[in-house]
Parts: sequence; C-alpha cells; structure tokens
Amino acid sequence: MRHSDFERVYKQGRRHFSAFMTVFYWPRPEADSVAKAGQASTVNRGLRIGFTVGRVLGGAVQRNRMKRRLREAVRMTRPVAGVSADVVINPKKSLLTTDFAAIVKEVSRAFVVIEQKLSSSGAGKAEARSPLRLRSGQAPPEGRS
Repeated sequence: MRHSDFERVYKQGRRHFSAFMTVFYWPRPEADSVAKAGQASTVNRGLRIGFTVGRVLGGAVQRNRMKRRLREAVRMTRPVAGVSADVVINPKKSLLTTDFAAIVKEVSRAFVVIEQKLSSSGAGKAEARSPLRLRSGQAPPEGRS
C-alpha cells in the first residue's frame, strides 16, 4: 500500500475498535468496477493490509516486535477470498504484553466484522430505499399509499 492509500483509509474509511488495536478499513471500488467491466484485472482481490506503529508506542525494538506479532496474526487468520478492501491496523501499547492467542483472536474477529460490514453495506443501502413496509391491518401514513 502507498501513502495515498493509507491517507484514504484514514480519512474516508470506517473503524473497528478492540482492546489491543484499532482497525481502519475502506472498500476498494476500482477492483469491483474492473471485474464488472470484464477486463483483465491487475488489481488484487481481497484484503490489502498495512500497519502503522508510531514512535509513541515505544522504541524501535518494541515497535518492530508489535509489527512482527501483527504480521504473524494476520498470516494465520487472513481470509483467502472475500471483499476487496484496504485495511490499516494501528496497535495499542497493550499489544506488547498481551498473549499471542488473544491477538490472533482479535485480528480474526476484526476480519469477520470487516467482511460483514462491507458485504452488507450494499444490502443496507437498498433496504433504506425500499418502500415503507406495514404490519398487516395497519394503515399507511398520510401521503403514502
């Protein structure tokens, strides 16, 4: 991922908060449009994952250890195929002292939430535009038929 991809995910994306990290994600629409157009796609489907570990979280040794633990957790839990999205994981200081199994569980949960939110976002928009549904025997409000 490039710097501009990180910026887009931070500014336009959604967030998932957990105890040891904050996960930012944004769907990649160009992957869907290229696939729908039937053209040969050089864009990878699935998740592109990046990490941001700032100096606030510790020295170089601690920051590198956080990145190594996160990379391994992502490698172990990464979905094979699914939604096309950019994901940025921003760890918290507590990641250093946490059991690795808990990190794997949180990363896995974050991927499940991202897949649910992004796959249901299209259905949610269609539902919002659907006509008013009434219970049986209930009259429509004035102005609607």
